[in-house]
Amino acid sequence: MTADTSPTSSTSSTSLIVCPHCHTTNRLDIGDVANATCGRCQQPMHSSKPVALDGASLNKHISRSAMPVLVDFWAPWCGPCRTMAPQFEAAAVDLAGEVLLAKVDTEAHQDVGARFNIRSIPTLALFKDGREVARTSGAMSRADLVKWARGQT
Repeated sequence: MTADTSPTSSTSSTSLIVCPHCHTTNRLDIGDVANATCGRCQQPMHSSKPVALDGASLNKHISRSAMPVLVDFWAPWCGPCRTMAPQFEAAAVDLAGEVLLAKVDTEAHQDVGARFNIRSIPTLALFKDGREVARTSGAMSRADLVKWARGQT
């Protein structure tokens, strides 16, 4: 018998969700993410702050988690990226439990930027069920970020 590693299971109401703190995959009811804690680190299974990811952790979140992941591909030297950072952080509060907001520093993780064909920053990419479903470039306000993310999921 093989383990079910798909983000959602058709045989039950549970889904795989990757912990935003320790990156361990947990099986739980997606409707209960707001109240659930990780079985490994005991931290909440939702995050009201963007999560910094590298290539390996990004891959785990987008390929194993039933929760959509909105990734901000950015760099520390980028003015628009720095301008949007507080807006992205504020949007994480609004989207907590619905969408995981993550940040990938394309300067530190150039291989990740190349793998996802990032040509301008900031670039936002939304992943759902293991694949990219939407992408946009340029700085956005908190309200626009939330509206855009909810409109794609």
